[in-house]
Amino acid sequence: MPRVLISDALSPRAVEIFAERGVDADVKTGLSADELKKIIGTYDGLAVRSATKVTKALLEHATNLKVIGRAGIGVDNIDVPAATQRGIVVMNTPFGNSITAAEHAIALMFALARQIPAADRSTQAGKWEKSRFMGVELTSKVLGIIGCGNIGSIVADRAVGLKMKVLAYDPFLSTERAVSLGVEKVELNELLARADFITLHTPLTEATRNIIDAKALARTKKGVRLINCARGGLIVEEDLKAALDSGHVAGAAIDVFPVEPAKESPFFGRDNVVATPHLGAATTEAQENVALQIAEQMSDYLTTGAVVNALNMPSLTAEEAVRLKPYVKLAQQLGSFAGQLTTYELKGVDIAYEGHAAELNVNPLTAVILTAILAPQLDTVNMVNAAVICRERDIRVSETRVPSLSNYQTLIRVTVSTERFTRSLAGTLFGDEPRIVDIEGIALEAELGEYMLFVRNKDKPGFIGNLGRTMGEAGINIATLHLGRSAPGEDAICLVEVDEALSDDVLECVRALPNVVQARAMRF
Repeated sequence: MPRVLISDALSPRAVEIFAERGVDADVKTGLSADELKKIIGTYDGLAVRSATKVTKALLEHATNLKVIGRAGIGVDNIDVPAATQRGIVVMNTPFGNSITAAEHAIALMFALARQIPAADRSTQAGKWEKSRFMGVELTSKVLGIIGCGNIGSIVADRAVGLKMKVLAYDPFLSTERAVSLGVEKVELNELLARADFITLHTPLTEATRNIIDAKALARTKKGVRLINCARGGLIVEEDLKAALDSGHVAGAAIDVFPVEPAKESPFFGRDNVVATPHLGAATTEAQENVALQIAEQMSDYLTTGAVVNALNMPSLTAEEAVRLKPYVKLAQQLGSFAGQLTTYELKGVDIAYEGHAAELNVNPLTAVILTAILAPQLDTVNMVNAAVICRERDIRVSETRVPSLSNYQTLIRVTVSTERFTRSLAGTLFGDEPRIVDIEGIALEAELGEYMLFVRNKDKPGFIGNLGRTMGEAGINIATLHLGRSAPGEDAICLVEVDEALSDDVLECVRALPNVVQARAMRF
């Protein structure tokens, strides 16, 4: 039974879901980094929120870890590149707290517009400063949304309902999606110039870090109000403080900070700033949702291979896993075949999916092929890190789909390139069983067994007899034999299934036979 460690506080229902799905879950919260290092090696999965820091140093002790699940959206506390290098899937729950985070942004916008926190403090202090807290209406105001993904789109929907005019800046927002949301898609500078309120809903990346700085603020309207419920680091704090001091920015609502917990900030103690302690996901509904979702996702991965909301691996539903099962076997055999024959430095891998195969979710198949190709040289490669390893080693990878049928209803073709040669092979399915049907342009039909002998030779009389005699003298039983040739008397290929592993001495005898160009022992 797979084992999962829950190292941060999650709903007790998460433990029940793990158990229902055949996973043993231990709850051990509040562990120090050293305590976590001592026990992490015994677990297949690690479920966290934001408290546990999943560092490269910790992962060096996670010898059995297969999946890390973040109950929430942000993975700032997880070293995703280090996890990927070790072949560990990192999952999050991008939809579980979307409504809660969007509602918090709307709540902060109302609080900012009507100065509710400052008015509350004043009133409870026994003052009655009605004229001091003059607010503004949201109706007919222009709201600029930077980042119109899951959360931003919900904010847009709520703002449209409030009769606001909504502008959206998001490089990935399509025109059609903008129309369906009822927003106007604009560039960032136009949004800054037109918006009365600006709300941030973008992840923290190198492209978005410090997106609101002095230059951006200078482009905004005088009296603009700013809300950040996304990530600390999107705003240059000193630049915003200066704009608040000058009165150019009328107010700001901040839920996230560059360093959390935020014990001090240039925004603290200001009446024109509303500050909350990262409450974007802090509702009972959201915490329940993300806990249940991460338990389901991790359980499904550990028990069925289904991949949902992974940051470093293609998604694969349980239904797709069943449908792809025979293709996965074919992909593994093709990749392994190519990898075992590739002795020179790999330069490129081209994968073509033809016929029915072109209609599948091929991302997992490509990961399987790359893993199998690299496996003979790298014992740490798997489906999670194969693509990363290719990028690091400057191995070009291309993937094409050819929906039209060729000679086969479904076909996968793999071509590997080195500095010395380019080699291709193709396979199909007979029922659910994989078959190799083409090697370097030579047609043949071969089912691969555990032990195989690959021979490239010249098509000359006597070759088969010589090979059979050599195997017989060595006491090697031949299970199946498959032949193909480019033309009579020209290049030929022989694939032989044998009942046991071939020794180096037997291989040398085969290589010494007349007309043999290459001979390799293979195992599948």
